[in-house]
Amino acid sequence: MVGARTPASVEDIHAAVLRSLDDDQAVEVVSIPLAGKSSIADHMVIASGRSTRQVASMATKLAERLKQDHGKLVRIEGLPTADWVLIDADDVIVHLFRPEVRSFYNLERMWAFGDEKAAAAG
Repeated sequence: MVGARTPASVEDIHAAVLRSLDDDQAVEVVSIPLAGKSSIADHMVIASGRSTRQVASMATKLAERLKQDHGKLVRIEGLPTADWVLIDADDVIVHLFRPEVRSFYNLERMWAFGDEKAAAAG
């Protein structure tokens, strides 16, 4: 079959997400490996934008890049207000926040699975 695209691996999608966020100057990008910890995804990426406009732009560009480069259709929630946008690319979940909203929800701490507690206790 000429022009057939092989499905992108989870690691390809994860790398593409990180590249896209870097290209769009996302702030404080954190990638949390979830494989073996949760069945919802293999990777969770959390990043901030400086404004609702930047958050919305990063989310839109990320979705377009994943579709164009990997044939990956994603689901997006929260785009109209762009305080917190969730991009679901199946095994890679991306949370984009305005900084104030990110601090309030503090997802990194929630998904640390006790890693921070162990470090704080030591």
